[in-house]
Amino acid sequence: MKHLKSFPIELVFWVVALVLLANANAQEHHFTICPLANLGFADWCPGCGLGRAISHILHGEFAESFKEHWFGLPALIIIVYRIVTLIQYKRNKKYITINT
Repeated sequence: MKHLKSFPIELVFWVVALVLLANANAQEHHFTICPLANLGFADWCPGCGLGRAISHILHGEFAESFKEHWFGLPALIIIVYRIVTLIQYKRNKKYITINT
């Protein structure tokens, strides 16, 4: 139970999000939780298309990704970096707790 309390839930969130985006069909538009898109301002929303852009990248479709959202590749790099950082933090914290 001690390990469960120190487990970074953010790590699970990001990994599950990337797995879902890798398995999603980016060609289809799905339900969105974006309040601006739901109000009809989807053309202006700065975040709309970001998930589809990441999904295109994970499928190797880089041109389509850039058409969906220009920030898809940088966002994916940031998310992967965060996952690596969380894994390293968990490992280092494990070693610190064993030594103390």
